[in-house]
Amino acid sequence: MINTNNKLTWISCGISLLLGVAGCATAANTDTAKVIKPVIISEPVKIDSDDPAIWINPNDPAKSLIVGTDKAEDGALYVYDLKGKIQGDLVRRGIKRPNNVDIAYGLVLNGKPTDYCVATERITHKLRFFSLPDMKPLDNGGIPVFEGEDESKQFRDLMGIAVYTAPDGKQYAVVGRKSGPTTGGYLWQYLLQDDGQGNIKATLVRKFGKYSGKKEIEAIAVDNELGYIYYSDEQVGVRQYYADPAKGDEELALFAKTGFKEDHEGISIFKTAPGKGYILVSDQGANQFQIFRREGTADKPYQHELVKVVKVAASHSDGSEVVNMPLDSTFKHGLFVVMSDDKTFHYYRWEDIAGEDLK
Repeated sequence: MINTNNKLTWISCGISLLLGVAGCATAANTDTAKVIKPVIISEPVKIDSDDPAIWINPNDPAKSLIVGTDKAEDGALYVYDLKGKIQGDLVRRGIKRPNNVDIAYGLVLNGKPTDYCVATERITHKLRFFSLPDMKPLDNGGIPVFEGEDESKQFRDLMGIAVYTAPDGKQYAVVGRKSGPTTGGYLWQYLLQDDGQGNIKATLVRKFGKYSGKKEIEAIAVDNELGYIYYSDEQVGVRQYYADPAKGDEELALFAKTGFKEDHEGISIFKTAPGKGYILVSDQGANQFQIFRREGTADKPYQHELVKVVKVAASHSDGSEVVNMPLDSTFKHGLFVVMSDDKTFHYYRWEDIAGEDLK
């Protein structure tokens, strides 16, 4: 769930902006006892909250929005302000079990850069696109994906979504599903373009990604700056691949393999400096996030060291998102939004998550 707008000075949807980090915390000073409390808990969705994404308002960051999924057959995309209040005129209902959502900036439609959110609609096997901040549909009712796959095996039941914005400005949707082949090609990547009428079309460009077969793959995140895709192979670990299809389908890393109580879930990427920062992975059954170093070393560039474990008040979190630019008087150093299974989304200040270890 990550993307960037090349015209903005921040990176949003999982990769956030510069907040100086001087510490060198290690797993040795991990604090698993203190439970971090949110400063805001959103108003509830109707049935089942699942995944959030953050849209940064370029004109006034204090008017930024959070888009969250209500995962049900009679589902919806909820839109919240930074106080956790539902923006009723922007909520989009009638979406058939939306799982995950991501946000991207500046896709040219009708000759104009357009910000948008994209959600997976599991029951119809479609991607749903809406412009931001007005939430107008951009997909002619939905774009089918995983066409030709076996529906009886849930090979078309959409789950995860993340958008990759390449250095040349091209944007790609990276899509996961409930189940799929264990021989490779679990994720499919689609090039997003104007269909000639101001709506979005998606063209399949590659199939890639290993899958253990143990459970499913839902959480996907993209590091636009470094050009990597990360996804949670639940109960196994986090897998890393190149985001650029031209660089091939080799798996670069499998990390976060130990210490998780149940499922590996939401992935958020926090940028502290060019090439540096943190990868936050939800340890769902333990109500905590394991935090890994974004960068490796010169001789091991894909080795992601565990630096901290943070317990949160959110319960059994699936999805999460983070940005670290100042937004308002509450979120002066960044915002971490976490789904909780009580139908809400929890808003945390980054400095509360970071503590002294990551400052």
